[in-house]
Amino acid sequence: MNADKASDTFLWITEADVAQLVSMLAAIDAVERGLLLEARGGAQNMLKTHLAWGSGNTLHALGAAFPGSGFVGTKTWAHTEAGATPLLILFDATSGALKAVIEAFVLGQLRTGAVSGVATRLMAAKDAAELAIVGTGRQMLSQVAAVAAVRRLDRVRVFSPNAAHRTQAVQRLRDTLEIDASEAASVQAAVEGAPIVTLATRARQPFLSAGMVRRGAHINAIGAITPERAEFAGDLLARCASVVVDSVAAARKLSREFIDYYGDSEARWQSITALSTLVAQRTTRPAGADVTLFKAMGMGVADLAVGIEVYERAVRHDLGTRLTAPQGRGPEVSRT
Repeated sequence: MNADKASDTFLWITEADVAQLVSMLAAIDAVERGLLLEARGGAQNMLKTHLAWGSGNTLHALGAAFPGSGFVGTKTWAHTEAGATPLLILFDATSGALKAVIEAFVLGQLRTGAVSGVATRLMAAKDAAELAIVGTGRQMLSQVAAVAAVRRLDRVRVFSPNAAHRTQAVQRLRDTLEIDASEAASVQAAVEGAPIVTLATRARQPFLSAGMVRRGAHINAIGAITPERAEFAGDLLARCASVVVDSVAAARKLSREFIDYYGDSEARWQSITALSTLVAQRTTRPAGADVTLFKAMGMGVADLAVGIEVYERAVRHDLGTRLTAPQGRGPEVSRT
């Protein structure tokens, strides 16, 4: 397609296209590149915002800019009991022209998994070969896949308070990832002795405390991203040798776990490290470290990094549907 024609169109990229185009490992590498850009000042993160209504319904928006790469983008969705329709919208950073609309369920799972994958790659013990995952919802498979992409997993233990969900999740892990997975009857049974623990729930009260976790474990906490939710108790943060977040600003605004523990103490907040800093410094787990924790709030840099990877691969492989782009400026509004 010639440049003039392409500038008048945009790509609509479906969930199936995203799943076909980008593997978990490719997403991890893309997110790591995006975090490195952020650390070097080449990427700007738009602070996540949300509002709530009704019984647990939430509207979310976040975004980022990679000016040197020529892209800016925003992702938005309304999460309701009846469902959600997340979309990532890519714009040209120079002209503001619409480049793509990407259906973002799969992209969101890739992004959230990839961020945990980057954190696990840097923070978990090199010989960690077992994972405990608490939560069997939509993020479960991608979270396990991400850890499996950066550590050679021998076993996965799965807990959900719903026994049927546990059974289904174990079978899905065996069938899809060909990993030895087993059910755990409680959170304690799942995490006991596990070197890597992932929390991926919509819990409203903390269920993981410091005494439940083995020395030297690494924890990825990805479920509680709004103030009404919490997955772990404050004593876990007190025990951590290292606490890392994808977005410090988002954690300060939206994480009840962090707000309750760190309070108004600026010095305590300064002890938290941004994941982008770890990536830039190539910081890895210190020898003999006790528990480490990564808290994911969701960040536009990660979404945009994966979105650009999806878009560029779609263009190369001629996937997606070309649609007529809206004009940059509409007609003048009548004053009469």
